Amino acid sequence: MSPATTKCSGCLNFTDSPPSPSTQALTAMPTAAPATTTVAIGNHSFVLNREKAEHAYASKRVINGNETMFFNILPLKYQWAYDLYKTMKNNHWEPEDIAMQKDVEQWRSDEISDVERWIIKMGIGYFSAAEGVVGDNILHVVRELVTAPELKLVLGRHAHEENIHADSLVYMISSLGINPHECEAMFEDIPSILAKSNYVVSNSRALRRDVDLTLTANKQALAKNIFLFGQCMEGTQFYGLFAMILSLYRQNKFPGIGTMFRYTLRDESNHIELLRNLLMDLIDENPDIWTEEFREDLRATMAEGISLEKAFIRDCLPVAGLGLNSVDFETYIDYIADRRLTSCGLDPLNEFVSNPFPWLSEMIDIKKETNFFEGRVTEYQKASALSSVDDDEL
Repeated sequence: MSPATTKCSGCLNFTDSPPSPSTQALTAMPTAAPATTTVAIGNHSFVLNREKAEHAYASKRVINGNETMFFNILPLKYQWAYDLYKTMKNNHWEPEDIAMQKDVEQWRSDEISDVERWIIKMGIGYFSAAEGVVGDNILHVVRELVTAPELKLVLGRHAHEENIHADSLVYMISSLGINPHECEAMFEDIPSILAKSNYVVSNSRALRRDVDLTLTANKQALAKNIFLFGQCMEGTQFYGLFAMILSLYRQNKFPGIGTMFRYTLRDESNHIELLRNLLMDLIDENPDIWTEEFREDLRATMAEGISLEKAFIRDCLPVAGLGLNSVDFETYIDYIADRRLTSCGLDPLNEFVSNPFPWLSEMIDIKKETNFFEGRVTEYQKASALSSVDDDEL
């Protein structure tokens, strides 16, 4: 069914009842639906233009769609975007609702090793700025360039969740008493962190201008940006540190920080799916993007991201700790990266890489928390609406 004639539930039906068989027999051609419908309410009548409404729907596109100052999301064309927005909203959490007393006690005690402290500092040092980089790109690049209002709606929620993640890191720092200047220095001075940042920012910076999105090259630049941030950065590079910190959490270390990272990881899983769907719809509407050369460029972009992440992992875990070593985490990155590639219709970079951390999928399942006083963040607010995430399904 063409976009112009697709109907959505809850929308006005402008098509009159079909003509009777006797009427059809008297006409050579089927009677066209009237261009307008008149609705009478009391002494007032309103004329609704069917053609204008259908044109507005047909003009909805990921890019180069109808530009309007009115944020009217109806009728919905990208139902997945609205559904995902509702899921993300129902998963809302606040950092201050998570108890940090045990984390503070452990941080000040002798039961935490220098390697474990270093992992926490690297996690806070990297994510305190990286979350802002993602949110900034979503607001000032992707959301600025897409045109369908429901896409802008869910992207706005994405940016809001990046703010929550950044806020949670401030909460961690203040609770543990870590010098914030030390975190800033880590982001600026550790080469592997700096390299990861430049990897994404250089792409984002090039799109901060008026872009002619009728040109294939510019459409490919936007598609690459969506792939880079969704599948390479949030979808792959974030997962090395997630796995390390949740390894600590699994050993009953830093339960508050671990809980916040579990909630963050659930959010990131939705972000990955958001940007994957956006990329797929962008390509469907603009098939000129999806050349063999461009597909290989995306695979090369992922390969570069993996290389940078492995160097970062080695800096996070310079010596064996947590009962694991950096090789296990590097293998995990290969495993995750190939899942991201195949989910976008791209060939994997490796063959037959297995997941070295099968426990991580269960760790993400937030619904398993039932103790009100230990897991009160979202259970008492939106328990019936929470969606669990299994990374094996991504």
